[in-house]
Amino acid sequence: MSFDFKNLIVYQKAKKFHNASMLEIKRNKFPDYSKNQLSRASFSIALNIAEGSGRFSRKDRRNFFVIARSSLLECIAIFDILSDQNYISKSRFQQIEDEADEISRMLFSLIRKLE
Repeated sequence: MSFDFKNLIVYQKAKKFHNASMLEIKRNKFPDYSKNQLSRASFSIALNIAEGSGRFSRKDRRNFFVIARSSLLECIAIFDILSDQNYISKSRFQQIEDEADEISRMLFSLIRKLE
């Protein structure tokens, strides 16, 4: 059985973003609360894209893509705060933010098409 969501570029990028987030958690001594929140939020991006792609109504699909984008924004807020607290460098935060911006734009485009 083939699952169509796996072919979506936005899903592939979200999965890559989650894996990169998990690598950052392993590499750095983030506070426990931020590790937990970041791992759940980054995981939520890919999961909501997958779940939304399986929904039949446009409204349902759109809702899951909105949740995925919200989780992405949550991740950026976490990384921004961790950068302010010197857990990650400003340059690394910029790289993460650039990757997230691309995913955000893709999700926003999907959301707009489903309105």
